Amino acid sequence: MDLAFERLADRMHVVSLPLATRFRGVEHREVALFSGAAGWGEWSPFLEYEPEEAARWLRAALEDAELERPAVVRERIPVNATLPAVGPDAVAGLLARYDGCRTVKVKVAERGQWLDEDVARVAEVRALLPDARIRVDANGGWSVDEAETAVRALEHFDLEYVEQPCASVPELAELRTRLHRLAIPIAADESVRKAEDPLLVARAGAADVIVVKAQPLGGIRAALAIVEEAGLPAVVSSALDSSVGLSLGAALAGALPSLPYDCGLGTGALLAADVASTPLLPVGGTIPAGRVSPDPALLAAHAAAPERLEHWRARLAACIPHL
Repeated sequence: MDLAFERLADRMHVVSLPLATRFRGVEHREVALFSGAAGWGEWSPFLEYEPEEAARWLRAALEDAELERPAVVRERIPVNATLPAVGPDAVAGLLARYDGCRTVKVKVAERGQWLDEDVARVAEVRALLPDARIRVDANGGWSVDEAETAVRALEHFDLEYVEQPCASVPELAELRTRLHRLAIPIAADESVRKAEDPLLVARAGAADVIVVKAQPLGGIRAALAIVEEAGLPAVVSSALDSSVGLSLGAALAGALPSLPYDCGLGTGALLAADVASTPLLPVGGTIPAGRVSPDPALLAAHAAAPERLEHWRARLAACIPHL
């Protein structure tokens, strides 16, 4: 393990990228990048993730750096705008960062906020973009009763779907039964990427759509297999990646046989800085499906502080046994 660790640690570049707005409680996004035979791979599990979970993200990064990506069937990927749980007065400025996006994913159920704040946020999006497709993402923050109340309060905004309204698969199944007459689809995210069995939500009939992310699922090939087995429409999303990580998601979206929904891969717009000289940002509501390499000058400019590099080296050492 020591030799494996040293080889990987020597190839690892850790950067700290400022965000344009606070997101998931942070103002900077830390990302580790690896160079390899095929290009660059990104390892960016959130800091609270334990080694067993973070190791799946590492597996994806190493696979992407060393192996050629599957062939794509589309060269450009339609993406949605992602709106954090901000007040209505901040909505217009954030949406302006997403060029040409026809779909908006609105974060709701933020800890410490109330349903009327969610309603006001969605209402502002609808007022600014009358023809947009709107989806809401609760990140599992509601109970079944809370989710039913919230969806009924939001249904007149013509929701495309509600993403991970409840935390568990049984809760999603119950909510889906309760909301059947409203015909608002339920999408599963955490119940796929954080589950021991990512196919359980599909077998349980607890979702209409699955959200897949290449890093958390262990790479493009693992994600493609899950989509095929689940037999449900898939949305490819990201985890607030740099442009290197977003390009992995774009490659996954490009390789899927069908892509009925806009993908959550426009989140480069939430970064105030990136590692690529030409960041992977929405243009006309799409991003390209090709690889992205970091600019050496930007890697240096945004290099994490020495103590943060040591933190990531410790994470790396803890994750290697789980590979």
